[in-house]
Amino acid sequence: MIKQVSNLKHIVFRVVSILMLIFILISCQQPFTSNPFSQNIDSTLAQNPSTDIVITQTIDISSVPELPAVYISQYLNPLDKPRTYIEDTCRYLKNRWNPLNAKPGTVVMIILFHDITNSPTGDPQSTTLLEFQRIMQELKVQGFEAITTRQFLSYIERNIKIPPRSVLIIQDGNYDAVYFEKYFREYWVAWEWPVVNAWPSLPEISETQWEESMALEREGFVDHQALGVNNDTLLSDDSSKTVITRELEGSLSAFAARFAKTPYAFIWPNGGFGLRPVQAARQLGYQLGFTSNARGPVMYNWIPLADEIDPERPTYIPEGLINDPLMTLPRYSPDQALEAIDAVRASGKEAAAYAEANHAIEVEYYEIMCRAAYGPLPTP
Repeated sequence: MIKQVSNLKHIVFRVVSILMLIFILISCQQPFTSNPFSQNIDSTLAQNPSTDIVITQTIDISSVPELPAVYISQYLNPLDKPRTYIEDTCRYLKNRWNPLNAKPGTVVMIILFHDITNSPTGDPQSTTLLEFQRIMQELKVQGFEAITTRQFLSYIERNIKIPPRSVLIIQDGNYDAVYFEKYFREYWVAWEWPVVNAWPSLPEISETQWEESMALEREGFVDHQALGVNNDTLLSDDSSKTVITRELEGSLSAFAARFAKTPYAFIWPNGGFGLRPVQAARQLGYQLGFTSNARGPVMYNWIPLADEIDPERPTYIPEGLINDPLMTLPRYSPDQALEAIDAVRASGKEAAAYAEANHAIEVEYYEIMCRAAYGPLPTP
């Protein structure tokens, strides 16, 4: 009996010794204090062995410079404030300082013509041929070049390179080929200036006019974009869902059938818009919207809008609270354009100087906050 007890003690002693040795060896390889970061990695790898673990660099916030305020043009109305629309600051800075992209200060002036006539008609929306020619000549003299809607969209979204002073020329209405030949053809031939036709897809358009318009479209001379389907429509938040759908979807259907393309710009008919129409347009795939508000030119990530009604400009619908700058773009009417050309040019020049003065700060911010995830800034 005593021998059995002795053997049992001997066995227990050996087991305890082995366990203590294992414990000591483990303790030498790993500290007793737990590491939540390591535990998270182990847990992640256990669930998905193929997971790539990225360990981010700790950033000293005190070393990050404060980005400069948005440039404010002295030529804007005090109620018209420039809005940014790109939420990703790093992406914005990379596009902004990419030497292959448009330089800071590149500015776009949007002008919409209603009706060009040989002589005055008394209609405030009409522009005489002489006035039209003066606008076109002054644009050219001050270094502007006309761009297409596609160029404008790519610039406003990604800052692709366009002329430093650009103009988007829009002619609204169902005008035939004779009209475009008479008033716009010479600028297409001499300067390669295209024109955008804000096209209402009316049911009474003749087959001949459709064919003529499609020929101008194929040539690249005239780019047709949507203006709804009814000349009398004025969209707003009070418009019924049926009316909003008719105007927005009607253009899509007509363009697909006739122009074999999908319009991505919507010129708000008669200048009317609202939150509900804008949201509906977005859901249907429209990427640009043009109002009747002449608040100023536009630049990359810089669009002037207003949050409140201006008693001095009561027809301007406040668009800032809609919070979709690309769908509520400002544009000039012909009677405003000639006087505004010089101010637009000066705004672009000022914006370029402001950007250059803050170049070092923005690059430093990018190097600290963005480089690890977005890569280095492109070099020339």
